[in-house]
Amino acid sequence: MSSDAVTNNAVPPTLPLTRASVLAAHEAISPLIHRTPVFTSSSLSAALPGKNTLYFKAENLQKGGAFKFRGASHSLSRLTAGELANGVCTHSSGNHAGALALAAKERGVKCYVVMPNNSAQPKIDAVRAYGASITFCEPNAPAREATLATVQNETGATFVPPYDAVNTILGQGTALLELLEQAPEPLAAVVAPVGGGGLLAGTALAAEGTGVRVFGAEPAGADDCAQGLKEGRRREHVDAKTIADGLRTPVGVLNFPIIQDKVEKVITVTDEEIIEAMRFMWERLKIVVEPSGAAAYAAVRSPQFQDLGIEGPVGIIISGGNLDLSKPLPWVRSE
Repeated sequence: MSSDAVTNNAVPPTLPLTRASVLAAHEAISPLIHRTPVFTSSSLSAALPGKNTLYFKAENLQKGGAFKFRGASHSLSRLTAGELANGVCTHSSGNHAGALALAAKERGVKCYVVMPNNSAQPKIDAVRAYGASITFCEPNAPAREATLATVQNETGATFVPPYDAVNTILGQGTALLELLEQAPEPLAAVVAPVGGGGLLAGTALAAEGTGVRVFGAEPAGADDCAQGLKEGRRREHVDAKTIADGLRTPVGVLNFPIIQDKVEKVITVTDEEIIEAMRFMWERLKIVVEPSGAAAYAAVRSPQFQDLGIEGPVGIIISGGNLDLSKPLPWVRSE
């Protein structure tokens, strides 16, 4: 284990869920993460009825290919030497698995990941390449939890949740802090995708007191967050049927009330809208974006967003760019 993993045995205090805590998280992880670039496209901006200038925060270019590295890095930075001694563990089918594996590797900490046996091969390969130990399970929540409990009992590893945890939420919110600094003009609004809700909740916290309106983007085939907001209560389960595999998770217990309180609206988009947005981003921005990463742009293009009449620049968080390039791209399959 590297020296930085064992130099401090003190238990760091739990940070409150506030913008100040997001700022503290950013200070802690800045040396570890990429300050990802912000892209613009005059053609993508001009194509909108509202003529909003769009600023794309490219978290697909983050370490591990997704924003998840922020939360994983912050979570590890908040653990004590004793908590790191036996390694860390998690369950994930995709980006969190790779992010935690890479963050653990960089700190010299062992990592154990439970992955569904139907996980995409490139994501399995990435987790292995980062040195993590993988245990496969059936592709359902009870199997994930039971297998993770077995791994924890056998290894003594500390669980690092993928989205429903204070340190994860605060780490994810740092993407907006950077976007606000990088954009050459004040943003009127920002849109982030929502699955488990760590990124959207963190974004909402980071926007506190800035005047930036916060919106979520969710697949219509996995719209538990949008439906829960309408009903006034969190939905515990989601029957997800969407191409956006990173957004198939029900919104977290900690994240939902933050979203309820601080997010103006969660906009749902169809898979067809996500695929169309993804294709435009590939063609115009010249970057690799996964379906989940295109959801926020798809939401901005939708009548639901345009009918709000927002004037001014809009930030869009591209959540990731990890997909299986050995398979036809979704717009190729649909043609």
